[in-house]
Amino acid sequence: MKSGTKPVAVGRPRAFNPDTALEAAMQVFWQKGFEGASLDDLTKAMGMNRPSIYSAFGDKEALFRKALDRYAEGPASFVHHALEEKTARGAAEKIMRGTVDMVTCPKNPNGCLMVQGALASGVASAAVCRDLLSRRELGVTLMRQRFKRAKAEGDLPKHVDPSALARYVATVVHGISVEATAGASRKELHKVVEMAMKAWPE
Repeated sequence: MKSGTKPVAVGRPRAFNPDTALEAAMQVFWQKGFEGASLDDLTKAMGMNRPSIYSAFGDKEALFRKALDRYAEGPASFVHHALEEKTARGAAEKIMRGTVDMVTCPKNPNGCLMVQGALASGVASAAVCRDLLSRRELGVTLMRQRFKRAKAEGDLPKHVDPSALARYVATVVHGISVEATAGASRKELHKVVEMAMKAWPE
């Protein structure tokens, strides 16, 4: 190199915001499911190339799990707040109504990421399906624990089976998500919640 000649600057990877990138990935998975979301979809939405995604988040499966964590801590965080309601009935209704509001929000893809993500098939997605099932079952477990406490406190009748009640609420919630994906309106789905609450054990 000749004296006085400046060294050529080495290219640096473009800076990125991990939260923004992960939010973008979550939206893609939410809309298209695990298998439906291609790496091209993800790189475009996240503004990152494949090597950068792998370096920051791991492979596609690892990225999906991080997106699920973000979903639980963000859009679906209402579930944990609902479980803190004073009554079991209030908790169940808040979970169902919160689900309706989330899955019909214009800013979100239709439906629930936990359901949309399950639109995966094939051996390659077996681990993803198991993870989704485990996360959904965790939700049922948390409700069952809440309802057991309510029964012990006299907030629920003695004849109520907390496990069956938790499964009932989870089934309604999943049904709401499926209906929202099919185009059901917020008003229609809140009426479903009203019908479901009429079956609440007294």
